[in-house]
Amino acid sequence: MSRRWIRLVTAALFGCVVLGPDPARAHEFALESVMNAFVEVTPNEAHLVIRVPLHLLAAVKFPAIGRELDLANMAPATQRALAGVARDITIEENGRLLVPSIAIGRPSLPSDRSYERYDSAVAHVAAPVAAGTGIYYDQGYFDAHLTYPITSASSEFTIRTTAAPELKDYVKLSIRYLTPGAEGRAMVITSRSGAVAVNPTWISAARGFVYLGIAHILSGADHLLFLLCLVIPLRNLREILIIITGFTIAHSVTLIGATFNLGPQGAWFPPFVETMIAVSIIYMALENIVGVDLRRRLVLTGLFGLVHGFGFSYGLREELQFAGSHLLVSLLAFNIGIELGQVLVLAVMLPALALFRRYLLTGRVGMIILSAIVAHTAWHWMLERADVLWKVNWPRLDAAAVALLAAWVAGLLLAAGAVGFIARRMRFAGRFGRPPLDGGLPERR
Repeated sequence: MSRRWIRLVTAALFGCVVLGPDPARAHEFALESVMNAFVEVTPNEAHLVIRVPLHLLAAVKFPAIGRELDLANMAPATQRALAGVARDITIEENGRLLVPSIAIGRPSLPSDRSYERYDSAVAHVAAPVAAGTGIYYDQGYFDAHLTYPITSASSEFTIRTTAAPELKDYVKLSIRYLTPGAEGRAMVITSRSGAVAVNPTWISAARGFVYLGIAHILSGADHLLFLLCLVIPLRNLREILIIITGFTIAHSVTLIGATFNLGPQGAWFPPFVETMIAVSIIYMALENIVGVDLRRRLVLTGLFGLVHGFGFSYGLREELQFAGSHLLVSLLAFNIGIELGQVLVLAVMLPALALFRRYLLTGRVGMIILSAIVAHTAWHWMLERADVLWKVNWPRLDAAAVALLAAWVAGLLLAAGAVGFIARRMRFAGRFGRPPLDGGLPERR
């Protein structure tokens, strides 16, 4: 009897799996969902006109007949949906939470295109649903127009979304911010973005981008390893300042240039930059092993710094949507944040290196082993990134591409010449430290 029951239970479970509803259909929704919204500020009111996929409002329990919405009995569910939208999408004026004084909403077909413009979206939300319209409860939209009384149109307004926080970045809120007499701006946020200013002041924009720059350098493992390779052979503060200053100036140049689209464009360039960053780490690690010349390292640090600047720009490009009208201020603040992050990293890295050289592996042996470990890590990064680079389409060398390439080559040569001239004028030592890292006698000067 026990075996028979086991067989019956097994057959029942198998039938549930094979014949039961497809899980993907039972919870049918796009992996990435986008809520489209307009935010308009007038002298006395702020308006939020938003379109939310119905599957994000599953907790509202819209009435349905079969799989279609019961449009004749939508009023109670519409009020619950409006309350949910007001709760999940919040707007603040100078830190004060705004409460909507007017809220209207309606379901819409997935084929509706009224949200391409603000005026048509407002008119669509105010219009009743046409008789005979069939809207599936798991495929349509819920459109809403919320009106908030405000104190002044010149206030700083922030917006936050907490819709479906368990889905994290898969649920996005696309915002188009409109003000009278000014060009609109667009941004995309998620529940993890927190409160985002749609019209930030220059102070708040600068503060936010300083924090962003610090976070970017602290979370960039490849940039941290490059810094480690730079300082492994250094023995005094003067040498450290020389090399780090060269790296800072170089990456600042390309960071600013790339932000204003002065760098090469195309799908090939980002993986090329990432591959070259890995190459820069490998080269610096190998140079630490075979011996380091100060002048050569200063020049190469500047050249590799230009490459790392492009890498920094890719981390910045997606965030510039939050700069508002303060693009240059935000750019400079981001660069300051990177430099502050480097200072924090070096404040930890240099004492750790000193302890490592003193108590674990002394002399050149410790530097060689540590550099070899870094080179091994960067080697795997280079292979992975080169594989991605190999699969992208490379640009054709037309006249415009050749001119851009020539300009960047000339710029690189000019930068290398300037760094070399500075090195000669400052009379830098040929080798780092005393005694030299290759084990020879100190040079006479």
